[in-house]
Amino acid sequence: MVKGVIFDMDGVLVDNSHMHIETFCRWCTSKGIDFPPEKVNSFFGMGNSDIFRSVMGLDITDEQVLEYAEEKEQLYRDLYSPTIKPLAGLISLLQDLRAKGIKIAVGSSAMRKNVDFVLDECGIRPYFDAISDGDMVAKAKPDPSIFLLAAELMNLKPEECLVFEDSFAGVEAARRAGMKVVAVATSFPKAQHKDYDAIIDDFSETSAQEIISI
Repeated sequence: MVKGVIFDMDGVLVDNSHMHIETFCRWCTSKGIDFPPEKVNSFFGMGNSDIFRSVMGLDITDEQVLEYAEEKEQLYRDLYSPTIKPLAGLISLLQDLRAKGIKIAVGSSAMRKNVDFVLDECGIRPYFDAISDGDMVAKAKPDPSIFLLAAELMNLKPEECLVFEDSFAGVEAARRAGMKVVAVATSFPKAQHKDYDAIIDDFSETSAQEIISI
């Protein structure tokens, strides 16, 4: 039985893939890099260290990664703040899960500043029992560390948890953690997803009772 639900953030709590694509392309342009927008989604679910080394080269330092990440993510928050909103049906589902005594966590490769930004701008922080983010683990998805930490913070076993994920790396991470997975088809169409227990377009298509029964 599912006792805890872990939500990825980007593409799950909010449908923001378009904003990450725009932000990344603007950042690349500022650095004189011509990076095709259609290739940005290959980075979804990955951590900044892997992303920037893929674009800038493996020899960039950890300090440079942090500098680039701060620049890009501040730009993202500035651009997204005026229009950010929760994914359809999210708040009703969070309320339903809380009413049924299900623990709730965030499990995201994003830096804590971005997690705080989404939770606070959307007004959903009070619903969450735990936060596991990219600043808290050494390896990003598809490594399962983020989800395993989220389960630990909720005092639950991995097999007692279900994950909502939009990225392929995230789905793989959840499976490697030994958790059930509901794919959210925001960043990629349903036909491209695989290895999930259920799939939805947004949270209006499911309920706490359905999740518990998976």
